[in-house]
Amino acid sequence: MIGAPKNPFRLWSAVALPPLLRTQPHHPTQQEPPVVLRLSDEDSRRTSTAQSSPSLNTLDKLSRHPFLYLLYLLTLLYFPSATPAQNLDKPVTNIDEEVTAFAYAPNGNIVFSVRRMFKTKKYDLQRDDIWLLDSGGKRKRLLEGQKFTHEDKLFTYQVESFTWSPNAHIIAVQLFTTTMDPDAGARQDAPALLLLDDSGRELHPSGKDPLILEARNPLWLRDNQTLVYLTNKDTPQGLFAMQYLNVSSGPAGKTFEGRTFEGASRISGSNAAIAVERSRTFDGPARLQRLDLLSQDDREVATLDAYSGGILVSPSGTRVAYFLDKEVLEIRDLTAPVRIARMRVGLGVLQWSADESQLYLKRTIEKKSADLVTFRVPELRAYPPHAEIPVLEPEPRMLLHGLTIREYSLSPDGRFLGVVLPGKRNLQVFSF
Repeated sequence: MIGAPKNPFRLWSAVALPPLLRTQPHHPTQQEPPVVLRLSDEDSRRTSTAQSSPSLNTLDKLSRHPFLYLLYLLTLLYFPSATPAQNLDKPVTNIDEEVTAFAYAPNGNIVFSVRRMFKTKKYDLQRDDIWLLDSGGKRKRLLEGQKFTHEDKLFTYQVESFTWSPNAHIIAVQLFTTTMDPDAGARQDAPALLLLDDSGRELHPSGKDPLILEARNPLWLRDNQTLVYLTNKDTPQGLFAMQYLNVSSGPAGKTFEGRTFEGASRISGSNAAIAVERSRTFDGPARLQRLDLLSQDDREVATLDAYSGGILVSPSGTRVAYFLDKEVLEIRDLTAPVRIARMRVGLGVLQWSADESQLYLKRTIEKKSADLVTFRVPELRAYPPHAEIPVLEPEPRMLLHGLTIREYSLSPDGRFLGVVLPGKRNLQVFSF
């Protein structure tokens, strides 16, 4: 069940306002505190245009009218002019299902998967349903997992993530699959991609079978028909090769053949990606590369001191963030790669804010639960080669009162935050 989106801004009468405020004191030790999201400091300044204190002229005029003067003091008490942040105490949308993954589309729609278990005579199988929630709150099932089969074998899967095409019409669904032959007793686990359009139609780029096995981390090209995915089918553990796939005609050969990568992130609005390249024998440093996925041209951006995952290009394509190790995050300017900042924040799942002023971080690896915090992106400074780069110790700003979450995502316009809670794993959407 989905709660209809509600406007968090309400008008209260003068009689109802004081009791309401008394029931919602701003106190960090209050029992069962409401869930709170705070705007950034910059947003807070932008939303407040009142003076920080009343002028003497204003007080002089009000002192001549005792009733207005009292009303003015009450207004200052209940509505201080220098509000540091905006608080929200409940979600605007709630999906009361056991959600295994979700993602925002470029147009604001949400695709999400719901855990579905069913029994055969000997086995318990999982095949997640896939649903679409449009921006108006209408919900539509795109895929019924129980009816989805793969060859003639026992087949189970869980949805891990979604990647939308640039035009928001095709979804690349990342699955973790298990196939078993009951007679032989052989079991095979493999990552796989499934392509669906936003009406729920399965696309079959490889022929009869809709699954592209041993495929992960799809990178869409601007034509909305071609993508490049990573595969470690013939590579050492922890390294990946790149493979073309056309939605209509299927696999179209290797790209950057013979080269191996540790991770890649697409540059929005382009046919390019930023990738971390590493030799098959790990006998050299990790190199940050700008790859043109269509022409297969490349340009080295920088040689990295280390790399531990999480590469993510900013929305404008001008910056990239990645973890050097389990503690230190590095941010690099792609237009001037010598400009760098390092922060000790701890390994986790990153996302840029829409205006790139902040980084959101769930402070644990994927598919585990932890708190959600934000960090202000520091000023990037130029450093000569081999110079010692200072590691900043930023103060994290806690969201949701430290509530533990399993997954999260920001809408492309930065107005909404979706989180999957542990336990029941329902999906809640909050409005900033």
